[in-house]
Order: sequence, then C-alpha cells, then structure tokens
Amino acid sequence: MSDTTPRIRTLSFLTPGNYPDDDPYSGLEDTLRLFEYGESLGFDGAWIRQRHLEHGVGSAAVFLAAAGQRTSRIQLGTAVIPIGYESPFRLAEDLSLADVLSRGRLQAGFSAGTPPHADLLGGLVFDGDWRTYDLSYGRIARLIENLRGDYLGDADTVIHSPGNTQRPRLQPHNPGLIDRLWYGGASTRSVRWAGENGLNLLTGNIVFGEHSDDFTTTQSSLIDEYRGLVDPARPARVAVGRVIVPFDSADRATRERYRQYAESRRERTLAPQGPRRVLFAPDLVGPAEEIIDRLRADPVLAQTSELRLELPYEFHRADYEQILHDTVELIAPALGRRTATGTEHETGEVAAPRVILDARSTARSAPGAGRRVSGS
Repeated sequence: MSDTTPRIRTLSFLTPGNYPDDDPYSGLEDTLRLFEYGESLGFDGAWIRQRHLEHGVGSAAVFLAAAGQRTSRIQLGTAVIPIGYESPFRLAEDLSLADVLSRGRLQAGFSAGTPPHADLLGGLVFDGDWRTYDLSYGRIARLIENLRGDYLGDADTVIHSPGNTQRPRLQPHNPGLIDRLWYGGASTRSVRWAGENGLNLLTGNIVFGEHSDDFTTTQSSLIDEYRGLVDPARPARVAVGRVIVPFDSADRATRERYRQYAESRRERTLAPQGPRRVLFAPDLVGPAEEIIDRLRADPVLAQTSELRLELPYEFHRADYEQILHDTVELIAPALGRRTATGTEHETGEVAAPRVILDARSTARSAPGAGRRVSGS
C-alpha cells in the first residue's frame, strides 16, 4: 500500500494585500511587515495576489521589489499576474529587475485568458478593441522568450548609449528566473499547457469540474495530467494552496469571527458553481488538531511537498500574524516539515541558509499576535 501521509518540505503563504480606500499606505505597509514576520517564523515563501481596480496590489513586481529590500531569505511570489493586461517585454523587464534586487528570490506566477474587469479596463490598456488582442497562453510564451535574454537583431547589431556600446537584450538579465516561473492551473487545458511549456504549477482551492463533481478527485487528476507532460529532465514543482485558519491562540471574539467567515463560504463547496462548474475546496477553520487531521486525509497533499496558505481577504494584520504563527508552531511539524539550515525544493535546489527564530518568542513580541489591533 502506498504511503499517503503528507510530507511538507516547503511552506509558503499567499496574502491579498488589502488596504483601506482612504489609507492605502497603512495596508501596504502592514503587508510588507507580514512578509518580514513570515520570514522570521521560518516560512519558505511569501506570495502576493495581483488585483486591478480593487483594494489590493496592482503591480506585484513593484510590491515585491519593495519586499525584497525588507527581507533577506524568503522566496517572493506572485499568484497570479493576469497576463492579458501586461506587455510581455515590459513585464519581463520589471520582473527581472525585481529578481535581481532580491538576489534571485522571485517566483513569478501567471494566468491567461480574458482578465477580470476587461469591459472596464480593456479600453484603458489597449489601443483599439481589446477583444482583437491575443490574451491567451501565447502572451506568456512571449514573456518567457524575453526572459531568456537572447540578443536582439543579428550578431552585428549594437545600441549606443551615453555610457557604452553593447548588444541589445533584456536588462537586467538573470538566467535563473526562467526556472522560477509558475502557472495557476485550474483546468485540464491550463495544466497541459504549463506542463508542455515547462512552467511550475500552482493549484489552489478552485478548480473546474470538467469530469467530476469532487474537488480532490479533480485536483489530483490535474496534477497527474501535468506531471505526465512536463519534461522529466526538468523536475518541475507543484504547489498546492489551501485556506487554513487555525484559531488556537486567537481570542474568543476572533474565533467567532473566523467561524462566521467559514460558514459564509460553506455553501459554495457543496456543488459545482456556474456554467464552468467551478469547484471550491472547503476552508480549514478551527483548532490546529482538527486541521491537521483534515490535511492528513487530503489525498492531494500526498502528491506534493509544497503547501501554500491562502490567507482570507479583508482580515487584519494581527489576524494574519496569528494564523501564520499557529500554522508554523502547531500544524507544520505534524505534516513532516522540519526547520533546517536550507530548504530543499522538489527541484533539488537548496536555498541559502537562514536563521530561524523560535516561533513562540517571535509571536509574543510581534505586534498584535493573537489579537486584533485597532487600526490594523
């Protein structure tokens, strides 16, 4: 009998980066501090959502460039950038610059297709009818080619600047970034494209029920499909996302708020939603012991060693800190994750050594750990 016990080696979190409409600085600063706090707890990765027209981060590359100056070890991810609104060359420049500034810690995730709010934004982004533009996987393929850093023109082509004469290509160029690209796959077509094109796979708490009404059956088959197509010479990574909200160190009022949050989202998990048959994974909200049992019973987690916490929207920084603390202290060890001097990913690549602080002492000293901070 095969062993289906999860063994998590890489633990990350994904945050929405929310802020008040009349005070965006305070919310963005809180998110930067959350990245610092996650690094101090020993998380391997901190990821940000990119959202347009919302109280969130409109440019993940800009935000992560800032986060790279506030952290030293943690991997910095985007989940995900809707490629439809982006110039494949200009985005490649921004991502490459952020990667160099972070000393090679960027993990860039993408999605294709018609992006959110296209009816409102299309005319502001594109010259002409946005419906005539290629918003599909081909746009990501162009970005990948730009990141490869091949020289433009022929062997004799040069450009002249006030400082020098050089052959033209994407600058700055870090050849390692090409192996740290991800695709957010929720359908058979999307995971096939990711596998065939050698991107790593992000799969979270939403998939499309093309062949089944069951979430875990569908997600497991997507991972199998992906791994069957990816080049064996490139052991691509698969990261699974789950909404995990332990409330062990939260106060009574916060626990009740967490319970209400979970209950408000429960109905959507009971059946496929809408014409595309969207399937939602249940949120894992409750005491750590209960969450551990549910994660151990999750067959999808047995297929990967990378787990990403998907933090809820519109929570407070103190809530996020408490959730991260309880996860590291109470849940991660039960899933086999060990704190070590380096993090070995599925690629076999070992990250730089890090200093791990004791989670209990860190949480005690962290602003608002386990309680709600006024104004946060």
